[in-house]
Amino acid sequence: MSATKAKNEMTEQELSQLEEAEFQTGPLSVLTQSVKNNTQILVMCRNNRKLLARVKAFDRHCNMVLENVKEMWTETPKTGKGKKKAKPINRDRFISKMFLRGDSVILVLRNIQ
Repeated sequence: MSATKAKNEMTEQELSQLEEAEFQTGPLSVLTQSVKNNTQILVMCRNNRKLLARVKAFDRHCNMVLENVKEMWTETPKTGKGKKKAKPINRDRFISKMFLRGDSVILVLRNIQ
């Protein structure tokens, strides 16, 4: 067994091989499989919105290019004085193509059919 090198001691080729291996087996494998199989994922975002979409591309920061996106959220209507608190309303919209910045991603789930 050889000792593993620190990342700063690796060549560019070794780093890309390591990244590819991590994309196949690590947490980002959920996104890799979604791109390969054209399957849907559910993304929970920091703005309390959920995205159901297909992944076209992604990087190590979880930046993603998404297609056929269904964005879902809840809204609470404003009420006047002395009225009961309004019930939250579930809202959604369709977006054909979207770039999602990785820092807004909280959770990524595989959509099991």
